[in-house]
Amino acid sequence: MNDFNALMMFQKETEALAQVAGRLGWDQETMMPRAAAPQRGEEMAAMENMLHARRIDPRVGEWLATINDADLDLVGQSQMRHIRKSYARTQKVPAALAAELAKVTSLAQGQWAEARANEDTKAFLPILQDVVRLRREEAQALAEGGDLYDALLDDYEPDMTAAKLAEMFNTMRPRLVTLRAAVLDAPAPQALTGHFPEAAQLALSDKLAAAFGYDFDHGRIDKAVHPFSSGSGLDVRITTRVSEDDPFNCFYSTIHEVGHACYEQGIDNAYLLTPIGQGVSMGVHESQSRIYENQLGRSRAFTGWIYGQMRDAFGDFGIASEDAFYAAVNRVNRGYIRTEADEIQYNLHVMLRFDLERALMAGDLEVNDLETAWNDRFLADFGYAVDKPSNGVLQDVHWSVGLFGYFPTYALGNLYAGCLHEALRTDIPQLDEQLRAGSTSNATSWLRENLQQHGGLRSPQETIAHASGMSPTPEPMLNYLEKKFQELYDL
Repeated sequence: MNDFNALMMFQKETEALAQVAGRLGWDQETMMPRAAAPQRGEEMAAMENMLHARRIDPRVGEWLATINDADLDLVGQSQMRHIRKSYARTQKVPAALAAELAKVTSLAQGQWAEARANEDTKAFLPILQDVVRLRREEAQALAEGGDLYDALLDDYEPDMTAAKLAEMFNTMRPRLVTLRAAVLDAPAPQALTGHFPEAAQLALSDKLAAAFGYDFDHGRIDKAVHPFSSGSGLDVRITTRVSEDDPFNCFYSTIHEVGHACYEQGIDNAYLLTPIGQGVSMGVHESQSRIYENQLGRSRAFTGWIYGQMRDAFGDFGIASEDAFYAAVNRVNRGYIRTEADEIQYNLHVMLRFDLERALMAGDLEVNDLETAWNDRFLADFGYAVDKPSNGVLQDVHWSVGLFGYFPTYALGNLYAGCLHEALRTDIPQLDEQLRAGSTSNATSWLRENLQQHGGLRSPQETIAHASGMSPTPEPMLNYLEKKFQELYDL
């Protein structure tokens, strides 16, 4: 037990330093002066060098060799599982490669933002080539002859493989495509139009965050090009964005990121600054953001409450009733942007990226051909052409910061959210009455008790099964979507 305690004390310092590195990333996307990017790249590389050295410190290996996991309780065994995996995984990646990745991706994020603003894909491609090259090298080191994409995917969704994901997506795609076709053939509901000032949007954004239980004493909301959540434990920060002709972008970006943040804020404080003191995987994380955003935030009951809040904030904005507002919130549009996509088409956007990045990592697609491949695939999947790079290959930040293997967890999160929502509705039959009053507390408390508080105690799929009472399957999500949109579009 003395060795276990010594290991956990060492690990606590490592986790604290990782949080500091994360805060540097948050600052880069929210507060950092643009011209500071080269120095920030060096800072990030230095932090990565330090973290890499700690994760493969010889003392860690000695502790792991002497600790008998069978002597520990469930929490201790879970901590050891995470530490053993991190130790083995980090040893495979040379420190110089890890530092170079941190430096290049720090620089690439700024170049992506500038290229996106200027609609200039060619300006971004050289550094993206560097990112892809480095991630391929990392994948080769990790895979040890196995599938490169699986090696990267394991960073975000442990125990998942591309083959399993492809099987799930092949199950989901036909029903999604059929539902989309039926909806787009039906008369479209009224869309929201008008001018919605930024200050009023941000004030309502704060109110929505509070309604979903975001703890402002341990968090804050800022603006960013691409909304994200950062941190864990006692310091969890989110960002949103504002378009003055589309307040839904701000409101649902906020609710989405609050879902991520509340997962981190809801983890048992006894796990603070330990390996299990954070979300267990990005798929499980996404299940929280998506159930907050969609099954709760876009429900008929809760949109009725938002409608009243919007009338208070903006006056008469042209939508005559709560039902019309609910239809406008859930309107299925022909669009380009994944983060603005309706619930039916969102997963189709993810599947496009999944296939492209698998091809990139396998060497079947080169970076210089990526924009053409994206545009061709989008036309085939959605039936209309990409009009500009910011609506196509430059719309997401993920590839600039090296997050290959991350995209499929978005669709996996929707699948997980479907299972959780079915169980939640069974356990809280009066949920809609509460949502109509703007109260999400019973739903969010259910999620905190059944899933969030446990952090990384269990594996991702065990986490969902423990909370929902079922092994993850696409059926609940697909059934929910078909019921919702068939009723909404009178199909």
